[in-house]
Amino acid sequence: MKLAVLDGGAFYHHATIYGPRYRDLFDRPIYMRDLTPDDLTDVGVLIVPDRINPDVLRAKKDVLTNFLDRGRTLIALGENQVETWLPGVGWSPRPTNFWWWLDENAEPEQRLVEPAHELFVAVPFADAIWHYHGVLTPPAGARTLIDVPADPEGRDEGGALLYDDQASFAGRAIVSTLDPFYHHGSSFMPATTRFLDGFLPWAQRLASAVSEIPGAGAEDELA
Repeated sequence: MKLAVLDGGAFYHHATIYGPRYRDLFDRPIYMRDLTPDDLTDVGVLIVPDRINPDVLRAKKDVLTNFLDRGRTLIALGENQVETWLPGVGWSPRPTNFWWWLDENAEPEQRLVEPAHELFVAVPFADAIWHYHGVLTPPAGARTLIDVPADPEGRDEGGALLYDDQASFAGRAIVSTLDPFYHHGSSFMPATTRFLDGFLPWAQRLASAVSEIPGAGAEDELA
């Protein structure tokens, strides 16, 4: 099956999706506002890049959740208000420290929870560390891959920055607060480019391994 990516129409989406570094990895770019179920018939993995208009994502909620119910894989990246369109997800905002890495003694808060997860064969943990804007509360049964501890100001009890949910749908939802499309497309923060260098080929391999769940989506076809 194919790897598809949603194009939110911003300059950083365009630079990342259509630029020479990654364009050959995507089988099908889809402009977000034009997304229909027919676009996803032969798609195994759909990437929802960071910083897409959440109003549009909410309007396409049924298309995205039905895709998951067909046994496919949805990858949702950060700053998309995912808690408003993907069931079972919680979100707590945090003040963002953009410049923590300028402190020579800085220790990032991020913790690698599942080092044996397949993703970290493709992406070193160090390439998944940059600033973050809040924490996710995953659905029951999801595996947290990267997390941070409780907020010292008491805003939350900590949460996930990346999780893998194979319990909530027939398919798989991989959800993160990371925003690599924005930073790579803005030519800002080399770690985000290194992250995509490993992450996108991994997503492509994942897509080729996805199979249709027998009988999934039959009700939609008969409707």
